[in-house]
Amino acid sequence: MKKKTVSLVLGSGGARGLAHIGVIEWLTENGYDIQSISGSSMGALIGGIYATGKLDIYRDWTMQLEKMDVLRLLDFSFGAGGLIKGERLINVLRDQIGRHQIEDLPFSFTAVASDLDNQKEVWLNKGPLFDAIRASMAIPSIFTPVEYKGKRLVDGGLLNPIPIAPTLKDNTDITIAVNLSAPPVKMPKTLPAVITTPNDKAEAYHEKILQFLDDLQRKVLKEEPDDIGLFDIISKSLDATQNTIARFKLAAYAPDIIINIPSNASMFYEFYRAEELIELGRQKTKEACDSINTK
Repeated sequence: MKKKTVSLVLGSGGARGLAHIGVIEWLTENGYDIQSISGSSMGALIGGIYATGKLDIYRDWTMQLEKMDVLRLLDFSFGAGGLIKGERLINVLRDQIGRHQIEDLPFSFTAVASDLDNQKEVWLNKGPLFDAIRASMAIPSIFTPVEYKGKRLVDGGLLNPIPIAPTLKDNTDITIAVNLSAPPVKMPKTLPAVITTPNDKAEAYHEKILQFLDDLQRKVLKEEPDDIGLFDIISKSLDATQNTIARFKLAAYAPDIIINIPSNASMFYEFYRAEELIELGRQKTKEACDSINTK
């Protein structure tokens, strides 16, 4: 039986983007041939690494990450347009995956970023792969912007969280889009205890940051209206903006299949939850494809 060729669109959404791994695994195991990928932010990262043929290396690495490991990957920056430089993470990924040019990848790949000054989306489909990924992942105020051909580029999800347009000219059988901003569903509220053993000043500092993030998460998960705080408002406002844009993009460029990942599946920084997020991606992909195939 001939495999269906696929243009795959991978959306932005922080750690929820780990679900893209499960999406890709399920598709490739079930008769789908991915011949084109367009991605924003984490979608660009996962799609780009898959295009190099080394997604299994990234998968194994990320499944071993614990909370402190995630924090150690953050190279904090002060007064440079963002809290985190992002170079440490990109260098770790380059060491694992290698240096690749987008033009040399086995199929079409586009990373979408946002031109901060001209307020336009930018399609990166040439040049060093990880430079394009770094630009596409530069969340405003979190990661420092990337200088590219005289432009200051930030996260692609700012203007196009589901970049379907770069795939419109593809000669494939179907287009599948992964929406990481789907309506929230009821999720378990139990949180694992913070277990760390800091043994020096640097460890103790990271422990304080970790505890701060856990406290923020607990506040976000509270249902009482009176408990909403500044972080809650900022987080929910950003989610509302991105969710609205995502709905418009899906309406304007309707893909053949939409795989919906609930927007409350994880907090944006919870990269230590890889195993369950990957499994969630597999489950949602099966549900979406089975639903289409039974019609």
